[in-house]
Amino acid sequence: MKLTAFGPKEASILWIEPHRIHGGGQSRALQGPPDEDQLAVALNSLAPGPTFWIVDDLWAPSVLLRDIVELPPGAEAQEAFFRWRYAQHLALDGAHAVQSIKVGEATYLVAGLPQELRDGWLALGARLGRTVHRLVPRWLWLYNRLAPTRELPGMLLSLCPVGGGKYTGTLAAWGRDLALLRQWSDPADAETWVSDRVMTSSAFLARENRSPQELWVWGAPTWPTGALPHHLLQPEIPGSEAL
Repeated sequence: MKLTAFGPKEASILWIEPHRIHGGGQSRALQGPPDEDQLAVALNSLAPGPTFWIVDDLWAPSVLLRDIVELPPGAEAQEAFFRWRYAQHLALDGAHAVQSIKVGEATYLVAGLPQELRDGWLALGARLGRTVHRLVPRWLWLYNRLAPTRELPGMLLSLCPVGGGKYTGTLAAWGRDLALLRQWSDPADAETWVSDRVMTSSAFLARENRSPQELWVWGAPTWPTGALPHHLLQPEIPGSEAL
């Protein structure tokens, strides 16, 4: 009698940024959001089954909502509440699908996508037999892999190159929990990121006794020396991840 070992199921990773789409071990150049044909080619290069989409931070903006002392009763009412607060905080137009998670006392992380975009992606995945099991912004995927392994308070830069040595992206900092989240759609070079974004954020955290002790950088081949010791994260993108 042959026995088959039971192991964790895997979801194939589809990685999408404005300059590239990566899946099935192949990267293809992009110039902005992919169209349906480009997505279909990338999805068809993946193994059959569920997919795990990791997308550019600015396509799925995230925000930390603080001082949420009480939520309305019922799942639908809570979802509507977070949609409203999310759109209000980011000054967004149009309907957005959001997901929220409690990350601290009276603090929630909320991330979202335009509803039409999300529905189109879900429908395409289902039509091709590669259902979307999970969809997260790049910074959150990096944070979940990095922060739990660190003993020191730290800071992560999740960067997307836009040419000319400039980057858009996200700054996330943690101590015991996610402490700060800031995102910039205006491109800046590494020196500007350090002086105007990293150091000002570090000073803000210091006033709250949450000073970061190390800086981790994704998306840049080099990084200038600053007050915080920095580490460059390796740019490899895995082909799959356990469900």
